[in-house]
Amino acid sequence: MTTSLPEIRKTILLDAPMEKVWKQISTAEGIAQWFMPSTFEPVLGHEFILEAGPFGKSKCKVTELDPPNTLSFTWDKDWLLTFKLEEKEEQTEFTLIHGGWKAGEKTSFGEEHHIVRDRMDRGWSGIVNKLASVVQA
Repeated sequence: MTTSLPEIRKTILLDAPMEKVWKQISTAEGIAQWFMPSTFEPVLGHEFILEAGPFGKSKCKVTELDPPNTLSFTWDKDWLLTFKLEEKEEQTEFTLIHGGWKAGEKTSFGEEHHIVRDRMDRGWSGIVNKLASVVQA
């Protein structure tokens, strides 16, 4: 029996209008500025590639698209990544949810989920802060 590991959740309040944040998280050009280069297009069902540096090219597919509130996509064979936006007066609350972690399973690049999950939990903090610096500039 496979046991699920907790999702990674990162939430930040951004001093930027929701439309600006949405453009940054829902276009290939925007995503490349704070996350990774990709062939992303904001189209439900669109299959695209994330350029994951030393981990190679990751196949992805848009699974949810609700502009300007929610964007979800599968990432490689294991994960589901969701970006959620919520307007908070003149700011935007951004939440990143990275799920699909399973104890005892390995990623496509051969590492145990629990090891990669812990590394990515720390890494997402820096990536979300980079999004903040891009949209608040």
